[in-house]
Amino acid sequence: MENVTIGQRLRQIRRARRKSLRVIAGLAGIGKSTLSQIERGERALDSRSETVALANALQISPSELVGEPVTAPGDGRPSVQAMRDALLAATHHRPGGQVLPVEALRARVTSTVAAHCRCDRDDYVGAALPALIRDLHSSIAAGRDVAELLDLAVLLHTEATLGWLRVAGAPLDLRSQAVLLAREVAHERGTPTAVGLAVWGGVHVLVTAGALDLAQDELDAMSVPTSSSESMQLAGMLSMCKSLVAAADKRSGDVNAPLDYAAELAERTGEGNAFWMGFGPTNVGCWRLHVALEGGDHERAIAVAENLHPEVHPHRGSQALYWVDYGRALAKVRSRRDEAALALRRAERISPPYLHRDPLAREALGVLVARSKQDAVARELRGMAYRVGLPV
Repeated sequence: MENVTIGQRLRQIRRARRKSLRVIAGLAGIGKSTLSQIERGERALDSRSETVALANALQISPSELVGEPVTAPGDGRPSVQAMRDALLAATHHRPGGQVLPVEALRARVTSTVAAHCRCDRDDYVGAALPALIRDLHSSIAAGRDVAELLDLAVLLHTEATLGWLRVAGAPLDLRSQAVLLAREVAHERGTPTAVGLAVWGGVHVLVTAGALDLAQDELDAMSVPTSSSESMQLAGMLSMCKSLVAAADKRSGDVNAPLDYAAELAERTGEGNAFWMGFGPTNVGCWRLHVALEGGDHERAIAVAENLHPEVHPHRGSQALYWVDYGRALAKVRSRRDEAALALRRAERISPPYLHRDPLAREALGVLVARSKQDAVARELRGMAYRVGLPV
């Protein structure tokens, strides 16, 4: 796909539909001048809610509007195809793998999830996942140690499979396939923990697809007991997902209560990492930042960000996301655009895919480049823009 900004793609689709700025802006519920600025690259598309609204106005899916992530040499595309084959085979109950002892599979799942969370071996994760998926599902079908193997499969798919597909720039249909497989396995296991993990993993894909009502229904139907530290951490993550869905759906009155509940749970659990989710006070703060940004409250987002220590979070990907969100918020303040550029660069140093694959981050970067001057920060911006595939 041609490397263009979302604004350029939006203009192309609007003109192909033979719709005026006024009509599309009206259907999306935004100002005509705002839409014009987005198309010209003078204003970043700020949130999922704006993306969904514009996609609906154009009668396309949100993924069509933001486009496929830019691919770079050696970015694991052969592994993406191998993942598609493995997921399809497992979904059709013909995994074609080896039947192995649970101890061996447990070690492989732990190693793969840990490598993904460290963000330092994405090539290893992409290469390891297809065979691991096949072997794990073949071993489940063999009927030995089924309960533990099902738990391992849910963990693998919600943490490593979905996470890696995101950073590899896999299309939304493939990520949805992984969600469906995780749901199937979780319901076969039948515990609140397994089903809760599958719902947590699936909500992110549903929100990206603009299926906000479905995401809310999934969360409303889920109840996780809080009888242990581990279950409290899962309940906290699901509660924060409710806040994100509400923000994306522009239900501002429903945003704060789920975050406050998660904060209460985090005070009881402390900094944790049950199911490799990294739940705790720091994670709740990162979600407050993200939700404020989704709601368009950039000053609030900045204030929250400046009271956090992201290095405490056990996942380097989440650390990178903190710097992406902080950079996006700073980019809205004219006097702090240099700091925004440095924040985005810090995210890229931690884990390039978390900047390169995020369409909203790429939009913010494009606006910063358009407004930059000829100095050291501008050179950093142009370098990042080149690496994410923006025209410079």
